[in-house]
Amino acid sequence: MSFQITAGKRTIIGENALETGAQYLCAMGKKALIVTGKVITKTGLASKLSEKLSSLGIQSVVFNDIPGEPDDIMVQACVSAFKENGCDFIIGFGGGSPLDTAKAAAAMSVLNGTPADFAGKEITGKFPPLVLIPTTAGTGSEATKFFCVTDSKTNTKLLLKGDDLLPDLALIDYTYSLSAPQGITAATGMDALTHAVEAYTSKKANPVTDMYALDAVKRIFRFLPRCYKDGSDREARSEMAFAAYEAGFCINNSSVTLVHGMSRPIGALFHVPHGISNAMLITECLRFALDGAYEKFAELAVAVGAAAPGTDVKTAAGKFIEALEKFTAELNIPTLAGYGIDRDAFLAAESKMADDALASGSPANTVKTVTKKDELAIYGRLWEKK
Repeated sequence: MSFQITAGKRTIIGENALETGAQYLCAMGKKALIVTGKVITKTGLASKLSEKLSSLGIQSVVFNDIPGEPDDIMVQACVSAFKENGCDFIIGFGGGSPLDTAKAAAAMSVLNGTPADFAGKEITGKFPPLVLIPTTAGTGSEATKFFCVTDSKTNTKLLLKGDDLLPDLALIDYTYSLSAPQGITAATGMDALTHAVEAYTSKKANPVTDMYALDAVKRIFRFLPRCYKDGSDREARSEMAFAAYEAGFCINNSSVTLVHGMSRPIGALFHVPHGISNAMLITECLRFALDGAYEKFAELAVAVGAAAPGTDVKTAAGKFIEALEKFTAELNIPTLAGYGIDRDAFLAAESKMADDALASGSPANTVKTVTKKDELAIYGRLWEKK
């Protein structure tokens, strides 16, 4: 068996990562476009980053016009800001939306066309240097070649990729997540858990991703509830930051599966945050996949303490799904109805969502064949949850 591992050029993990990485920032360029969100700007973190860059002799401009998950219009505005201000590198600073927007802007600052033109293709090019600094523990974008952009013309959430868009530098400092509210903590943490479990049970899994994915799942089951209950728990925040990176590394190399494929259309059409839509789907999607990899799911059950070693694999696999249901309940993950989605509107969109999910390619990585009929049945079961 042979397999390939890819990762960003340099990653610094831990408190004061920005200080440690200062020498590498100086090599990126002379003027940075800081892509961030309005919340990060209001907290003063964006200003502190600008001040640090200034002390290093680096000018900066802040782009924070990111009202939600990125779409092609938002990306184009970011590209315009990059070019009009004469920037020569990009820093994504925030949660998944700023980091994905930064990747997309780096690509589209060089390429002709729109993000939709590159769907299903490997994006290549000589792009501006890219620095990613996450402020949440979940998306793993700082470790991946992937980013998502919604095509405003079709309301389709596109998964785009390119090894050339792996960051030149990732700075992961858990202290940036200490002020994250409960809802963001739960959503991003569940995104990380979904990454880890999908990577572990993917057709593309390999021994290296298995090692990191299993470790990430164990960390998340132990520390995410602690973060959720007490956001100032520094040990738990630190462990979650590392777990999110592990899970991101895994999907970069073994990919996501059915959950993400079916989640993206919910986000695109009903504007549900990505981590929440993953959490809404995860138990039903994994329940569907269970008989394709009983052994893997059994190993997950043992890892999180839901089953004893030596338990029959089919029984243990089922115990993992039970543990997952309890875990999401502990984090108060809403149902579709609880989130306020109109049932008739959702049912009317199911066929398009199922088609978009299959077209993304992610369901094909699932350990058993997935059909549109299967996806429609899973979407339908979400309304049975109270």
